[in-house]
Amino acid sequence: MNPFPPLESADEDGLLAVGGNYSTELLRIAYQHGIFPWPTGETPMWYSPDPRFVLFPDELVVSKSMRQVLRSGKFHFSINTHFRAVITQCSQTYRKGQRGTWINEDMIEAYIGLHKEGMAQSAETWLDDQLVGGLYGVRMGNVFCGESMFSHVSNASKFAFINMVERLQKDGVILIDCQVHTAHLESLGARMISRREYIEILGK
Repeated sequence: MNPFPPLESADEDGLLAVGGNYSTELLRIAYQHGIFPWPTGETPMWYSPDPRFVLFPDELVVSKSMRQVLRSGKFHFSINTHFRAVITQCSQTYRKGQRGTWINEDMIEAYIGLHKEGMAQSAETWLDDQLVGGLYGVRMGNVFCGESMFSHVSNASKFAFINMVERLQKDGVILIDCQVHTAHLESLGARMISRREYIEILGK
């Protein structure tokens, strides 16, 4: 049962609903219907923006300087080896223009529940056996919904993202959901599509 209102009722910022909880079950239902959490403080808030910011894997842009980083052997890449550590680091990362973080303890435990079910996945960047960057998100069939990234060393999160996109593409993923616009992801090839197009792809 879907407890959320119709997506068309979202406001101009994409806010669809306020309230509920951060249970694994509710998160699963939300993602299946093109909705994601983005709370302010402790109040659960649920979004489905139109347009939607996405990356098609075959449109990934990798700069010349980043290709050199990828070839250098400086970093090591892994998937799903330290999910809790990645989401915890994301929750503690300062973001310019934001006070604190939107990833609270209830959300962490709910996403860990999705990870145990095989839906939530993490990508990790290592430097000298230290976790220095990474990201996590939710996989649904051939769509991957990216949630948050962190980086303690220059290019560490970008290294994880590029490797994750290439790995997901090989595994049949046709769309990376980036949710809302950032200049960082736009530089990597992400662009806007309509919510309708996003939901059609998700449905397939």
